[in-house]
Amino acid sequence: MKTKVVVMGVSGCGKSSIGKALAKALDLNFFDGDDYHSQSNIEKMQSGAPLTDDDRQSWLLKLSELILEQPNLVLACSALKPEYRNILRRQCSELQFVYLKGDFDTIWSRMSSRKNHYFKGPSMLESQFKALVEPSEREAIHVSLKQAPKQMIQEILAKIKAL
Repeated sequence: MKTKVVVMGVSGCGKSSIGKALAKALDLNFFDGDDYHSQSNIEKMQSGAPLTDDDRQSWLLKLSELILEQPNLVLACSALKPEYRNILRRQCSELQFVYLKGDFDTIWSRMSSRKNHYFKGPSMLESQFKALVEPSEREAIHVSLKQAPKQMIQEILAKIKAL
């Protein structure tokens, strides 16, 4: 069985930690979309400037190729807009999205305690919430951040198995 999962949501929602735990539970390789940003994108974000659609284009194409090349994977990627998700899905119709849903205050409190992350300041998170077009429940598994990570993983696994 091929399993390709994108754990999505705004920065700070837990994509990497939930993605790693999900990959371990499913015995799949984990990839963090942040590792595929160009140096210019990283520098832009470090300066406090949000990325534009043009900035994200080459990054999303790299991730699309990664998805195509890997027989199975869990990928952490913001995938904020339908157009971004369509780029990722373009060559892989069986791609399953998992949306980690939370409010600004919860996520900002998590982010403000993070160390060594290029994403700085509440304005960057605000720009992500502004850009976010939530996927429908048909397009993605929705998981609330109001529960413990272990419960989130159990919920995701149950919903993936039910598909």
